[in-house]
Amino acid sequence: MSTAAKLADLRARLEKAQDPGSEKSRKRRDDAGQTTPRQRINALLDEGTFVEVGALARTPGDPDAVYSDGVVTGYGRIDGRPVAIYAHDKTVYGGSVGVTFGRKVTEIMDMAIKIGCPVIGIQDSGGARIQDAVTSLAMYSEIARRQFPLSGRSPQISIMLGKSAGGAVYAPVTTDFVVAVEGQAEMYVTGPAVIREVTGENISSAELGGASQQELNGNVSAVVGSEEEAFDYVRELLALLPTSTFDEAPVAWAPADDELDDSDLDTFMPDDTNAGYDMMDLLVQLGDDEDIVEIQANYAENLICAFGRIDGRTVGFVANNPMHYAGCIDADAADKGARFIHICDAYNIPLVFVVDTPGYLPGVEQEKVGLIHRGAKFGFAVAGSTVPKVALIVRKAYGGAYAVMGSKNLTGDINLAWPTAQIAVMGSAAAVVMIQGKQLAAVEDPAQRAAMKKMFMDFYDETMTSPYVAAERGFIDSMIQPSETRLALRRALRQLASKQVFDLPKKHSIRPL
Repeated sequence: MSTAAKLADLRARLEKAQDPGSEKSRKRRDDAGQTTPRQRINALLDEGTFVEVGALARTPGDPDAVYSDGVVTGYGRIDGRPVAIYAHDKTVYGGSVGVTFGRKVTEIMDMAIKIGCPVIGIQDSGGARIQDAVTSLAMYSEIARRQFPLSGRSPQISIMLGKSAGGAVYAPVTTDFVVAVEGQAEMYVTGPAVIREVTGENISSAELGGASQQELNGNVSAVVGSEEEAFDYVRELLALLPTSTFDEAPVAWAPADDELDDSDLDTFMPDDTNAGYDMMDLLVQLGDDEDIVEIQANYAENLICAFGRIDGRTVGFVANNPMHYAGCIDADAADKGARFIHICDAYNIPLVFVVDTPGYLPGVEQEKVGLIHRGAKFGFAVAGSTVPKVALIVRKAYGGAYAVMGSKNLTGDINLAWPTAQIAVMGSAAAVVMIQGKQLAAVEDPAQRAAMKKMFMDFYDETMTSPYVAAERGFIDSMIQPSETRLALRRALRQLASKQVFDLPKKHSIRPL
């Protein structure tokens, strides 16, 4: 064969590999209005930066094998920074995992481990390739084995654009972030047909594993309305994260200290100490701008976990939201907060706790779902994190919830408080029952009883919950006016920029169950 013929043969093979699925499967995809894996990759990456690897790979020993083996893999850039990426091709073997598929994905994961860059998986998979038997399971294990050395070294992100069943859901939920498109993404270990056959339960696939349902289950970081929104979210997220734990996150423009005008914050807090307000309305005023990327926005809404910027640098906000459960920390919130803290600590992102919580959520149901060990997990994550930790107490900080929300006694570095702060073992309403309950019950006159109760609560608030009690004892570093908050946070984080912590020699800690 001449050189010209060989070049023509190469071009023909590469052309065939561009969209190698059967005509029937491609038509089904096109009729559904779905994009190809290469279109998805190019929509996410900087224009013209995608370099494909393994375009001509296929199942060895099978003359009818299809190019790509159901996955497109390669490298590219987002905002000029390197990423490794792969995207399932549903038109080839249903996007299921076979031996060549697995080798292609593990190849780029190995490269990401070597060079230290994020790995992004665009998921649309039929699960294990049944006809490949144990080989498919082995490839799932090979992929999972590489997720561990990548974990905490470089960000791993999964974008769910279709159904993922069986083993195909474990790899995504092991990554740092899972972004799912409503109406397209579905995730479950066993599908509706298998459940119906084994247990007799009848449920649709959307009800079982749709994007919103899996967000409520705690398995999804963000639910968006379209593929375009998913790619925008990932780009915004990566703009706040370092390329690896050994790199700094990108630094953005920030207004100068003397340009800050936060006088409105002096009137932010309601006079009624039990009035609700949306904590997000405060968070957007604490950073450099309103661009905040929230994680698991609709899961455990009583605790907000979000990335933002202070002084041009990325921070992780962990904030109680009084609009939900009055800001109490329940078991789900504890899990959510603990994982977010682990992520921030892994990528050297300082933590800013914004505190307004009456405590851990009481109740029989909470005890049943394991609030004890799940709540302890939150505190364990705080104590184990070594990044700078700044706490801002804006209102209530009661009981164990005070301790875990960045208190100085649980390794918090700098604690700030507004004059509206209330810090105590419990609030006055609970304290009056615990301390004066019997005496009040003995008073027969309702008016007299109410007057005594109010007198005790006023005395308790003045002498026990006052932030100045904590400040006098050294548990608050600075009492600040709300209008001084942004400047105080900047100065605290600048002070802590060179913080170093060295743990005692050991293999690793053992977190609560």
